[in-house]
Amino acid sequence: MPDTHQTELKQLLSDYQQRTEKALAHWLPSTDIVPVKLHEAMRYSALDGGKRVRPFLVYAAGKALGAELAALDGAASAVELIHVYSLVHDDLPAMDDDELRRGKPTCHIAYGEATAVLAGDALQSLAFHILAQDRQADISAGNRLKMIDALAIASGSRGMCGGQAIDLNAVGQKLDLPALENMHIHKTGALIRASVTLGALSAPAVEEQQLKQLDHYAKCIGLAFQIQDDILDIEGDTATLGKQQGADQALDKPTYPALLGLDGARERARDLYQEALASLSDFGAPADPLRWIAAYIVSRRY
Repeated sequence: MPDTHQTELKQLLSDYQQRTEKALAHWLPSTDIVPVKLHEAMRYSALDGGKRVRPFLVYAAGKALGAELAALDGAASAVELIHVYSLVHDDLPAMDDDELRRGKPTCHIAYGEATAVLAGDALQSLAFHILAQDRQADISAGNRLKMIDALAIASGSRGMCGGQAIDLNAVGQKLDLPALENMHIHKTGALIRASVTLGALSAPAVEEQQLKQLDHYAKCIGLAFQIQDDILDIEGDTATLGKQQGADQALDKPTYPALLGLDGARERARDLYQEALASLSDFGAPADPLRWIAAYIVSRRY
């Protein structure tokens, strides 16, 4: 990616992170509302951290099709709340048993396991409330229902939760490449695909063929994102990653480097990146941020 595009992407990432932060702060219950501890835990987990890649994809996909930024704030908040809820629950001792997330103690370390479970539950339900009630977005009732449906499927047993279940059952097992990719299409990829879909459905007009092309793009970058995560689990460091380096190796989880080797994993990520770009061949310059974020995903260091 040329330096000029890196600069533009860096600025866009910052702009959209700030928009997301402001929108989340608006939708999350205040800490002076009962139950105070629960609302503190929700805001602790959702604010002041994270790359906000999924909200970025909402904004970028929507803008590629002519949506206004204000019409995308609600959808961006909703997908990020689902992502945060999944992290809160994944970090629990019953799941991955992590103590560090986004450079600070995980929710259950800071607030206790019971409150962390409730915080995750509440973050999830808030996401759907936002999609149903956001009045900044002039979206048809039909598209609003499609957005709620897409996020629900991406979050449930046919998406993220299903992928986590497969992941838990796969610890210590040897998976082949199709099985590993099926797991991550659900666990990581489903919400990334939903992010792009929600952004597109927020636009004034979107054609079915455009939705299919954008969905394939998102499928490719979702897998590439997970591959890079697996590589960073080996090559990164805890301070930079904001979570414990080597955690997947310690749990003997199936990963792309374990299956393909580091060089093979990098090659697979590059192939997926090229396939993602090909999916955008019919889209013009307004879709460039989607191209830039794809390049960032396969080259990021945290």
